Amino acid sequence: MKIAIGSDHGGVNLKAKVADHLRSRNIDLVDFGTFNQDSIDYPDVSEKVGVAVRNGEFDFGILICGTGIGIGIAANKISGIRAALCHDTFSATASRQHNDANILCMGERVIGPGLALDIVDAFLAAEFLGGRHATRVDKINGLEGKY
Repeated sequence: MKIAIGSDHGGVNLKAKVADHLRSRNIDLVDFGTFNQDSIDYPDVSEKVGVAVRNGEFDFGILICGTGIGIGIAANKISGIRAALCHDTFSATASRQHNDANILCMGERVIGPGLALDIVDAFLAAEFLGGRHATRVDKINGLEGKY
């Protein structure tokens, strides 16, 4: 498994903890930044991670900002990306099983690192169920070309 990870300045500390956790599980990752708390624009990081995931260079992406909201909204503007904001393990699992989410978004100012690592593990362990959910994901994808 290969993960693309990125954050803005509001998520840099949690991103470092998540990256360390993934490395401890021998999961290959590339960190698209940022690497300090100097203010940056989160859409820039969303674009880097989102395009890399869409192009198939990575299995999944993880994006972190202060709330997870802005960075996820930006990622979802990229065709083929289904970024899910998750602050609990149930949502993380369901986002994979039902929505075939390919990017996990979290907020450093919303959840603590222990819960964040559990969310990451739940997201990566879950598999898309297909079936009726595939029909719905196809409809989501159809919206990209329609509007």
